[in-house]
Amino acid sequence: MVTFINLLSQWAIPIFLIVIPTIGLSKKIPVYECFVQGAKEGFNTVVRIIPYLVAMFIAIRVFQQSGAMESLISLINPLTSIFHIPKEVLPLALIRPLSGTGALGILGDLLATHGSDSFIGRLASTMQGSTETTFYVLTVYFGAVGVKNVKHSLLACLASDLAGLFASVYIVWRIFS
Repeated sequence: MVTFINLLSQWAIPIFLIVIPTIGLSKKIPVYECFVQGAKEGFNTVVRIIPYLVAMFIAIRVFQQSGAMESLISLINPLTSIFHIPKEVLPLALIRPLSGTGALGILGDLLATHGSDSFIGRLASTMQGSTETTFYVLTVYFGAVGVKNVKHSLLACLASDLAGLFASVYIVWRIFS
């Protein structure tokens, strides 16, 4: 099975690069022209959302570098420890809704420090897969289409992130403790 998965992963992209244009050409679709048009639209979208991305990335760095994140962790740790959430994973829980790249960096540090088979490593990995980069998604997608009122979407997304966090803790606690 491992050999099959390795072989499939090696050939997946080349197969897509052959199959998709072949299907398009068989249906008389101008594949290259459609690709170029999509690239133009993608570039225009990137230009429209750059200000939103810059603002979000600056806010994240200020949050981290100002010490606000450490203060917030110290403040919420007594509450989160009741739910068996280790203090070490709180930075991941706080950064994950803001930045996927930042969360991946924190995850890498946690895995390097505690190991991938530790409770913290398993919990952090499960949290990474069970939560979303809420503010990034809202910034990029809503910014791209010009949505200004995001209050209800933001609340729903943060509620799902919180549910993902608690579900991760519960599942990892039940399976690996």
